[in-house]
Amino acid sequence: MDDREVIDRINQLASEEHELFEKESRGEASETDQERLTRLGVSLDQCWDLLHQRRARRAAGLSPDEASVRDEKTVEGYVG
Repeated sequence: MDDREVIDRINQLASEEHELFEKESRGEASETDQERLTRLGVSLDQCWDLLHQRRARRAAGLSPDEASVRDEKTVEGYVG
């Protein structure tokens, strides 16, 4: 997956997340929608992490194609 594909995926996930947030704000979100929102958040974090890895590898003179999607525990465990 190249950078453009990762960015496209981020945009798709963010669009779906936005739709579910709107549904939630109207009080129309089901339990399934809430669960999907949680999964979307993790998927978005994984995509952003992958994009950051690719950019960092490229900046360091390494192959961005060797970056990989990290597991949920890793990407959700970052401390700012």
